[in-house]
Amino acid sequence: MDEIVKQAMAKWPNVPHCYGWLLLDARGAWRMRDERTQALQRPGDKIINPALIEFIGRNYTHDERGQWYFQNGPQRVYVDLEATPFVAHIDPANGLMLHTAERLSKIDSVLMTESGQLILLGMGKVALMDDRDLAACFEELQIENKAPTEEALFAWLDGSRTSESMTWKYQGRRYPVSRIPHEDLPERFNYIQRPRDKLSTD
Repeated sequence: MDEIVKQAMAKWPNVPHCYGWLLLDARGAWRMRDERTQALQRPGDKIINPALIEFIGRNYTHDERGQWYFQNGPQRVYVDLEATPFVAHIDPANGLMLHTAERLSKIDSVLMTESGQLILLGMGKVALMDDRDLAACFEELQIENKAPTEEALFAWLDGSRTSESMTWKYQGRRYPVSRIPHEDLPERFNYIQRPRDKLSTD
């Protein structure tokens, strides 16, 4: 967290939190959402200013309830999550990178949802793989030690082939892939996709 942010928190400790105005989409982009956008349940306008994106990323964290937020000076700006708290993509030079510009240097386990979303766990983080990199990732999948046909992949995803094992290869290592229902992700990994004040009935 930036030192200037820590100083602002100490100087103004009781600034009200902000909810609903910032969203992290499934491709790792930050989006601003005004009242009309929130009412229409739209994702909002993508933030494109590099300095602001870096500032948000450096000051992105979570509270004890599993709600993620950006500490904007003395104020917590809570983040609606379209998917998971982190989004990963493949950088040709640096390998797996998180949307916060941090390198995902260690993978502990790999999961896949029923719709083919690839979920990476590592460094205490849960990250959805950007769908724009899925085609390359799927080329590294094996079921029972061989490249799966489309039929075999769909059968594995829908659970009709529970006895067959899937692996994913990354940087020379093969990782076992486990199934997880998409709807189970927030509870399993203790994060809230739509943070709101606990006193609110919204």
